[in-house]
Amino acid sequence: MSPLTHVLCSWMLAQRGETRRDRACITLAGIAPDFDGFGIIPDFFTKESLEPTNMWGAYHHVLGHNLGAALVIMVVVASVAKQRVLTVWLAGVSFHLHLFCDLIGGQGPDGHHWPMNYLAPFADWVWIWSGQWALNAWPNFVLTGCLLVATVCLALYRGFSPLEMVSLRADEAFVMTLRNRFEKKSE
Repeated sequence: MSPLTHVLCSWMLAQRGETRRDRACITLAGIAPDFDGFGIIPDFFTKESLEPTNMWGAYHHVLGHNLGAALVIMVVVASVAKQRVLTVWLAGVSFHLHLFCDLIGGQGPDGHHWPMNYLAPFADWVWIWSGQWALNAWPNFVLTGCLLVATVCLALYRGFSPLEMVSLRADEAFVMTLRNRFEKKSE
């Protein structure tokens, strides 16, 4: 699924977090598996060279989409979270929600079904589902649209949005804009 969908799914789960830091930890745990996709950057810059790299093809869905990476992320979250037990548990769920979403809706444009070596580095068991729908299939768009609506509703209700992870000022401006637009003015 798209990174935006992963962020929004994780953000929904992060609503149980007590603090901004805890919500950020839970949300970032939900997008952490895709950090192994940053190899696409050197691949892009070396594609016309004599020795092009294939880091994205070699490492995406390999380094970050497994139990070992989940455990590392959960240890990191435990070291910075305020509400440790709840936040670590939700970070683990968020991480695995990412894997589940990729499993059901991450088929490549060429029809390639993304396998995941889930038990890495402990075992070589590959997780794949033949019913995986394409990245640009309608279920992904519907899910992302529903998550966007839910995010706006939560921002109106709770007074913060995923932007709080980047900038409190931007988050406040976003929430104020939403409230000015959607809330009924009392007379």
